[in-house]
Amino acid sequence: MTSCVSEEVNSSGMRASRLVSALLLLQSRGRMTAHALADELGVSVRTVYRDISALQHSGVPIFAESGHSGGFELVAGYSTRLTGMTRDEVEAIFLIGLPEAAADLGLATAATGARLKIESGLPAALRTAADRLRGRFLLDAPTWFHEEEPVPHLDALARALWDGRTVQIVYERWKAPTEVSRVLEPLGVVLKSGRWYLVARQQGSARINSYRVAKIRNLSTLADEARPPDDFDLATWWRDHTAELRSRLVTGEATIRLAPHALDRLADSALPDVIRAVEAGAVEPDGWVRAVIPIESLVHAEKELLRLGTGVEVLEPLALRDILARAAAGMMDIYARGRPHATG
Repeated sequence: MTSCVSEEVNSSGMRASRLVSALLLLQSRGRMTAHALADELGVSVRTVYRDISALQHSGVPIFAESGHSGGFELVAGYSTRLTGMTRDEVEAIFLIGLPEAAADLGLATAATGARLKIESGLPAALRTAADRLRGRFLLDAPTWFHEEEPVPHLDALARALWDGRTVQIVYERWKAPTEVSRVLEPLGVVLKSGRWYLVARQQGSARINSYRVAKIRNLSTLADEARPPDDFDLATWWRDHTAELRSRLVTGEATIRLAPHALDRLADSALPDVIRAVEAGAVEPDGWVRAVIPIESLVHAEKELLRLGTGVEVLEPLALRDILARAAAGMMDIYARGRPHATG
């Protein structure tokens, strides 16, 4: 049953998106043949005819002309009224599905305005489909049980980024000196697990770094123009950057045995590399899984593996096994004392 409902919702959403795309294609390009529309939309010619029929029944004035030079065309003067957007609304249009992100960037009102203008240009049937999808799908970006970080400088930072200006920041970092001043050329902002990051390069340097926006203590926008590298792509850089961070964090390996009941708990908290290592492990006759997992450090591994309680046994390295053995012995000592005495 769940699978059928999911397929129906996915199909409805895909068709609504395709109908809008077909409508915008006809508005921007004028007359188009069924074959041309099929190529653009990646569907069959038969599907195009069904979609055009659906648009016509919903009130869109499309007429068809047969023959070699025929095709589909909107009645002269018809418009979906997607024009008239302000600059802020154009910038916010890609954040309509992320209301919290739009609010952080100071674009909550603009995002609402952009959505209303888009909806006003849709036929009634497509507005109903859009409302249904918006009511059934929600993207919640932050991780579980993490408080939102205050980012008072994000709005000004985003404006400097869009205006192509450099910024001067006072940044709090973990090593001494803990507060540093930097003149940066902003290249992009990234929302990762509910936390905002600035991607920028220091003025006069070719190296690109990421900065946690919540750690910016002061920000001033400068008159100097920020000029991103010609070959810079934010998504590609962020993917490579996170992969590099993961590789730097891993300093060793540990051989463990994991109980069947601990597998679900591991999936809730472990890094993807650890989960993949366990999935590639060998299942022993008693149902436990033996695997070699990457670890950042002995201290970090102790913290992560203690979450699994009696569901994990460390075989190697012996130093990590000894650390967990001492932790377990300390807990045994505490609980061997019996019930705590009442106080007060």
